[in-house]
Amino acid sequence: MKKVFASILMAASFLGTAAGTAVGAEKVTVAYFREWPTANQVAQAEKWYDREMGVDIEWRAFNTGVEMATAMVAGEVQIAFSMGAVPFALAVTEGAPIKAIGVAVDTGGADNCVIYKKEAIDRANAHELEGRKVAVPLNTVTHYKMLRSLVFLGVDVGKIDVIDMSPHDIDDAFIRGELAMGCSWGGPLRRMKGHGWELLSANEQDRLGIRAFDVIAVTNDFAAANPDLLVKFLAVTDRAIEYLDDEPEAAKPIIAQAAGLSLKDSDIVLSLFDFYGRDEQLSERWMRGGVQTYLKEVADFFQRQGEIARALDNYSASVDPAFYEQAE
Repeated sequence: MKKVFASILMAASFLGTAAGTAVGAEKVTVAYFREWPTANQVAQAEKWYDREMGVDIEWRAFNTGVEMATAMVAGEVQIAFSMGAVPFALAVTEGAPIKAIGVAVDTGGADNCVIYKKEAIDRANAHELEGRKVAVPLNTVTHYKMLRSLVFLGVDVGKIDVIDMSPHDIDDAFIRGELAMGCSWGGPLRRMKGHGWELLSANEQDRLGIRAFDVIAVTNDFAAANPDLLVKFLAVTDRAIEYLDDEPEAAKPIIAQAAGLSLKDSDIVLSLFDFYGRDEQLSERWMRGGVQTYLKEVADFFQRQGEIARALDNYSASVDPAFYEQAE
């Protein structure tokens, strides 16, 4: 992990004004995930953002939130839609000049850890994972949930052979029987569940207080130079959420195609997600306290695990509800 976030800091040292390269430009680059259907993909596919913001939007797909954060620090991406709150927390802890302006999606049980079907391991004897190979995309919400689950089950995490892999590589290795447990999300998770069982269910994780959500992140330079564009971006996002709520039969096929999924698979993932409009975004549960508290909890947890040197005293400077306040 230290090496991963050292690369973010190295990018930051060469940043200069790179994060503001889209300032005044006619194109804005927005990061998103493949096989991760979200309500705003109606607006993505139908070019609502382009029309309302008056710029061309380039949508660039990434595998993990860590990749998104690195690209943002390097000035290649101005907005990240659906960056995991965990990679966001760790990135800002290490000095990445980015901020959260909204909650993209409450992901619930959309990511999890799956035990390979030939392993006689479950929550009762989870310590038998010690000494075995477990794959997860490091520094992600899934990584955080994995660690929280293993600590709860009394597993010595330091004795597990943890391998950092992309979601689709985990999927392939798991199905080949090369892993005792794989942790991922979206399409890879669904495919792995056909070859094993979850270590803890989403409901069990929720009862343990293991929350999971993604944020809408922006670079600080872009936010300072283009507040009006961000207000419009959030207003369009809310419009797409309303469209999914009001016209689900029309919206869902558009979302599935934009996500690169079959309608059936997309609907399964969407059923696990919650999307929030302006009023809920500006509640104490989210942008007016809850997100800040969650980021602090995540960073403190990773510090206790020895994964980062220190957490920030607080994360208020990394969360800015002002844009949603203006998104009428």
